[in-house]
Amino acid sequence: MLVNIKEMTQRALKEKYAVPHFNINNLEWTRYVLESCEEMRSPVILGVSEGAAKYMGGFKTIVNLVKGLIEDLKITIPVCLHIDHGNSFETCKKAIDAGFTSVMIDASNYSLEKNINITKQVVEYAKKSNVTVESEIGHIGDADDNTSKEIAYANVDDVLKLVNETNVDLVAPALGSVHGLYKGEPKLNFEKMKEISNSVKIPLVLHGGTGLYDEQIKTSILCGVAKININTDLQIAWSNEVKKYINENPKVYDPRKIIGSGKIAIQEKIKEKIILFGSNNKY
Repeated sequence: MLVNIKEMTQRALKEKYAVPHFNINNLEWTRYVLESCEEMRSPVILGVSEGAAKYMGGFKTIVNLVKGLIEDLKITIPVCLHIDHGNSFETCKKAIDAGFTSVMIDASNYSLEKNINITKQVVEYAKKSNVTVESEIGHIGDADDNTSKEIAYANVDDVLKLVNETNVDLVAPALGSVHGLYKGEPKLNFEKMKEISNSVKIPLVLHGGTGLYDEQIKTSILCGVAKININTDLQIAWSNEVKKYINENPKVYDPRKIIGSGKIAIQEKIKEKIILFGSNNKY
């Protein structure tokens, strides 16, 4: 059974650990994540980007895939199916209507007022289906701009205004992390992170978890982060093993063997993150 984010992240905030958000890209990745989290007894958030949704066939296909795997694999830990960086109300609505249990509306490219208005619209629709909503404020950069001065760090008052006026369940303030691989040294503003957490009283989300030092992850959790997104780490672990397998087995053409060659590497990375986040043995 799929659940929303609320209970799992509120408990994580209270008990000072973080729920892992792992992006999924196909059937194999979804299975690897579910099996690893079940073994580790960790709650999990399956993140789906708009690009991944198109690649996998659409929102409804993904919902049926995840529900089927949960049943067939006898998964008992809490599982949330979440849209990652939905860029419009329409995208979030389609995901909710298809059966997603949580959505992220990313209107951070707009002015604060427009961000609030779009987010409020998503929240109002989501609550009708008991779906949780995450929002972003400030600009969480990509690898190409992580060393620039253009990253718009979130303002405490702005975050509080967004949370109070929209009633979102989680918020991802820009505090120095980036998506992808860091080119420079990752510099998170823990003081502001803690100030925001104390002000909004809801779980914070850390995007761009790949490339951060373990101590930065642990400190972020102590400062109010209860959900951490991981994607690039899994992509690298999987692709390295698949490339190695293909080089060592040039005559193999069975896609199951090629894709499956990255299973152990990706599951080891998943378990490593679960232990780092402290979410193991929580359910």
